[in-house]
Amino acid sequence: MRFFYQMTLPVCSNNPMPKPFVARGSRVDRCPSCLLLKRVCICSYKVTCSAHAKFQLLMHHNESFKPTNTGRLISDCIAGTEVFRWSRTEPDPLFVEGLSDPRVDPYIVFPEGERYMDRMAQFEPKVGRTPLFIILDGTWRQAKRMFRYSRYLDQLPVIQPTSTKETAYSLRKALQPEQLCTAEVASEMLRLVGDHHSADLLSAYFTVFNEHYRAARMNRPLLEETDEKRFLANYQKGSGF
Repeated sequence: MRFFYQMTLPVCSNNPMPKPFVARGSRVDRCPSCLLLKRVCICSYKVTCSAHAKFQLLMHHNESFKPTNTGRLISDCIAGTEVFRWSRTEPDPLFVEGLSDPRVDPYIVFPEGERYMDRMAQFEPKVGRTPLFIILDGTWRQAKRMFRYSRYLDQLPVIQPTSTKETAYSLRKALQPEQLCTAEVASEMLRLVGDHHSADLLSAYFTVFNEHYRAARMNRPLLEETDEKRFLANYQKGSGF
């Protein structure tokens, strides 16, 4: 089951430098920031907002250079998003330290499972504490291994999105239509805490990314004007971009 696991750009202490993209499509002319073909670059639509929740991504090393990854959209949109390279036995000290910060209310975002039903939690606002959602950033097989073997995650409550909508992500094949990609899951977690504005911004940015990547893959022209592009442009104007 592919649930939400993708990547974002490294920003924390022990993250590797981005690896060169050497898989299929590595020879095309890409934007160095969004990693899309330059003719479909989405950087002009980038927006950043202060959300009512924080995100940390634990990144599998294979994900850091994949253009199809949507985790980087979270870093683009949600101020304060942190990314750490995952290690089974040597987690980043800053990541571990952050879990005990009394100002945050941490959850690991993962599907419900029989073996850890006692850890499943429902979100409840806590005075003086910001929700912190930790997303495992890799394929479903990688994420299961990360969840199972990372002992330092064992004490975290587990939460999953309650949305039953079908994914709009078409760049990687989901086993089930309700299995959302990383950016979609982050949007649902923002809606869960009542931050619909930040969720709408991230959803719009994801939609633009999805449409632009498909246009490049199918060698077709871009849609010049969409509701999502107008929404992002209006936000940029209102924010003084």
